Amino acid sequence: MERYKVSNGVWFVRIPEADLSVLCGCPPDVVKHLMRRGLVAEASKRGTVYESGPNAILLSDVAVQGGSFSNMTEFPLLQMFYRQGMILPGHVNNTGRKPLIIGLLAQIQAQSAYVATGTYGLENEEELVAAGVRQDLAAEIMRYKLLFAHGKLKGLGEIAEFAPTDSGRAELPGGVTILRKGLNLYSFRRGDEVVEVDMNLAPGESYESPVRHEFHRVDLDYFSVVHSGEGNGWDKDRPCMSSIVVFQGRIYLIDTGPYVLDSLTALGISVNEIEGIFHTHAHDDHFAGLTSLVRTDHRIKYYAAPLVRAAVMKKLSAVMNLPERRFSSAFEFHDLELGRWNEVEGLEVQPVLSLHPVETTVLFFRARSAEGPKTYAHLADIPPFPVLEEFFQPKPGADDLSERLRESMSRSLLQPVDLKKIDSGGGMIHGRAVDFEGDQSRKIVLSHIAGELSAAEKEIGSNASFGQQDVLIESRIDYAGRAAERHLSAHFPEVPPRELGPLLNCPLLRLNPGHVILRKGGRSAAVYLIANGVVETIDAKAGVEHMLSAGTMIGHLDALSGQPSRRTYRARSSVTALEIPAELFEEFAKRNYDPGEMKRLLEIELFLQGTRLFGEMISSAVQLRVARSVSAVALETGAPLPDAKVPSIVVSRTGELRISIDACEVDRVGSGGFYGEESLFLDRPALMSAEVVAGGEFLYVPAAAIRDVPIVEWKLLEEYDRRITRFGSQQAERRA
Repeated sequence: MERYKVSNGVWFVRIPEADLSVLCGCPPDVVKHLMRRGLVAEASKRGTVYESGPNAILLSDVAVQGGSFSNMTEFPLLQMFYRQGMILPGHVNNTGRKPLIIGLLAQIQAQSAYVATGTYGLENEEELVAAGVRQDLAAEIMRYKLLFAHGKLKGLGEIAEFAPTDSGRAELPGGVTILRKGLNLYSFRRGDEVVEVDMNLAPGESYESPVRHEFHRVDLDYFSVVHSGEGNGWDKDRPCMSSIVVFQGRIYLIDTGPYVLDSLTALGISVNEIEGIFHTHAHDDHFAGLTSLVRTDHRIKYYAAPLVRAAVMKKLSAVMNLPERRFSSAFEFHDLELGRWNEVEGLEVQPVLSLHPVETTVLFFRARSAEGPKTYAHLADIPPFPVLEEFFQPKPGADDLSERLRESMSRSLLQPVDLKKIDSGGGMIHGRAVDFEGDQSRKIVLSHIAGELSAAEKEIGSNASFGQQDVLIESRIDYAGRAAERHLSAHFPEVPPRELGPLLNCPLLRLNPGHVILRKGGRSAAVYLIANGVVETIDAKAGVEHMLSAGTMIGHLDALSGQPSRRTYRARSSVTALEIPAELFEEFAKRNYDPGEMKRLLEIELFLQGTRLFGEMISSAVQLRVARSVSAVALETGAPLPDAKVPSIVVSRTGELRISIDACEVDRVGSGGFYGEESLFLDRPALMSAEVVAGGEFLYVPAAAIRDVPIVEWKLLEEYDRRITRFGSQQAERRA
């Protein structure tokens, strides 16, 4: 047996004697990691060239770890089917053997629903009509879905084999046995050989992006497009096709591919700066980063045509095994009408139906200027024109819907615009550069490819590098200054604007990545408000290393207390910060607040900032709002937790809690740990109970104070899933 570490929480186990290669853990873009490790590579047999790779997948016991999906099998299965050839007629690797999916039955069932939606989107006319599609259009969409699917929508059970591990063990091909030893802990056995894998992420650890970026600084223009991804699901060197639209200083994403936060950080953008996302469709290379957008302290606006939103939410619900209504607290939904210009806070957006196996729209963005309207076209996942012609065959009758759809799509795709980004990935379901050979757009960018452009493609369009910014309408407004004013007003909502004036009149600094803003143990002569970018706070001794967003204040407690800084603050990206002299801030605080009360609240804010639950991507204004809602209680060892007057999360400040279900310990938490997540999600008596095993101070945070903070809700949900799954593991071990 051979075992290879692929990346954090991901392993590859190869057992040649059993012809078994198991991918253990399946986070986004895992195929690209396998490529980098040489575990997916070019091979040949009997004159046929193909790729090597896994033929089995061991699923994580939990759907989400570290804020990211743990079980994204869409691209690994596609790699097995098409790049290895396991499903291709006449291919040397098409032996009748199917990919093997191993794991808990609940996760296998979730994968069945997720893969079906990722392959076909909405699966019948009824679902399409429920999403607002006319009956005749729904029938036409199902007709071309069946053409893409070669006449039949297949379930995962028809194309893969399953090996559930709920009993604690499962028999695999070639005399291999897999044993489940605990949460995400498995061992493979064949004869006397044993190999163990641990798919858990360590505290503070996250899944790693296979792509490394250089740092850039995005300018907040009036109307511009930042190229944030030009690759596809197989390009190990570039993020998947995506763009960022900057309009009137506000930042909007187009699609959210794997590890979108890494891309944003490299561009000097924190997730709290995202105003909204425009979504084209639900394939993983445009969808996998969606959970990243809940790692913020406010609901991000979600814009899509209703049929796209329906497919995306269905897939998100499936992969996380949660009801769709659960996501209403994470996003603020805004539907876009197909084929019409929709106004979005002054920006006009038009979604146009695209021919693709799942519900997909291309998107046009238009803004007014003194020189006339400027337009950007984002043509992600479009068909090659021969497929468009084949699928929408003309039929007798002037009002034939198929012919009208073909003409509408062709006309929309070829209309001249100021900037056009084209999916030129080729094949049956992606566009071709040659189809745009006569396009009169001012600039064409070819995207959604792996590798370099050919000579013929270079004659048609440009390529874009990561972070490149095309300005369509220049700005004459200081949007960074406006962001600082917005953040300062949110932090001190009771203070009249005239009192904020002296603070806002301070200089805005532009800091490079790696710049140390404030060092632990040092005394700062200033307070800093982060207007744009990402900052990391570090206390290595206490194990604190968190990313902080725009809207964070640094050094304000130190300015009031006169004490040295307790943590180091360092620019993780390009950062714009308002620098307020400490004396000026202290004078402002004394004039508008009770200094003693403010110090007390800022002490709580600083503590919360050091916890896993509250320490990441939450602006100081939200931290302070939560701090104001907190009540503290001192408890001795063995004392019961007092009942809260309202549903609350209990956070340990100095004590320790043992958390149990039916007398089985499922967790033990010390300073910064929490309990009580059931009070936020479930309208029923709690399964979990907590006991004080080390006395100390405990903070009660009312559930109402964090209901509109998506990142906190999702961390609570992730921990709840882990604790419940751990309890299930203990019960299975007892039965065994």
